[in-house]
Amino acid sequence: MEPMEQWHRGQRLTICCTRVMERASHPLNDLLAAVYLIFFAVIAGGAFALMSQNLRGSASLASQGTGSKPRRHPEAPEPGDEVLYVDLSRERLEELYQQAS
Repeated sequence: MEPMEQWHRGQRLTICCTRVMERASHPLNDLLAAVYLIFFAVIAGGAFALMSQNLRGSASLASQGTGSKPRRHPEAPEPGDEVLYVDLSRERLEELYQQAS
C-alpha cells in the first residue's frame, strides 16, 4: 500500500511518522540538542564543584576544633559593669503574681 492510500482510508500513521522523522533529522535539531547537553554538563559540573567545596570547607572547620577564644560582641558589658535586667524566672513571676492579688 502506498502512504497516500493509507491517508485516504484514515490511517495517518505512516505519513505522520515520516514527517516526524524528517523533522527530527534536521541539522538545527542536532545542534540544539548538542548545545543543550553542553549547557547541562556545565551547570551540573558547577553544582558539583560548589557542593564539593562546601563539604571540604565544613570538614576543615570541624577538624580545627573550637580551640580559639570566641569573639565578644562590641556592645557586651565589660566584666564587673552593672547591668539592668529583668528577672523572668518562674519563682519571681509567681511572687509578682501573688503580690498583685
